[in-house]
Amino acid sequence: MSITKLADSPAKPWKNGMGRTRELIIHPATATMDDFQWRVSIAEVENAAPFSPFPGIDRVIALLDGEGFTMKMGDGRHHSLTTPCVPFAFAGETGVDITLAGGPSRDFNLMLRRGRVRGGIETWRSAGTRQPDASIALVYCARGTVDTDEGLLHTGDAWRPGSGALVLQEGALALAVRVELHP
Repeated sequence: MSITKLADSPAKPWKNGMGRTRELIIHPATATMDDFQWRVSIAEVENAAPFSPFPGIDRVIALLDGEGFTMKMGDGRHHSLTTPCVPFAFAGETGVDITLAGGPSRDFNLMLRRGRVRGGIETWRSAGTRQPDASIALVYCARGTVDTDEGLLHTGDAWRPGSGALVLQEGALALAVRVELHP
């Protein structure tokens, strides 16, 4: 079965040890943090802390729960990650310090090895049937329920689509991870 439940993904320390993350998928499956092509995780952000540096990695994040935080980028930019399920992309080597907007929050993270893969996160908000194309590598149920040909996804579940369709139930919200190999 290609459904992963967030509860089955143990919390591990961030690379810099200043937070926790739950890895949903890493590709290839035998990869480590040093040689993955792409990776999806859920970060638990409880304190103001710098993000771990990931040179050579393109990152895309989206707030899932909580009030979020403001990112102060090493290049002088600021970004408020305070609206749920709105993706934001940045280079992994960019220094990032955060200031919490309120209490703890959780965010969805996609990491892509630059030069090998490209991709992004799409937010699916409308109820109805969708037929993921071949570039959709993972669908994450952020709110509500999503019906797949392999079973029902509840909030926090992820699915690696095969050839089947999925149905977003009324009020459901899903994040679709698009990953494509570089030519």
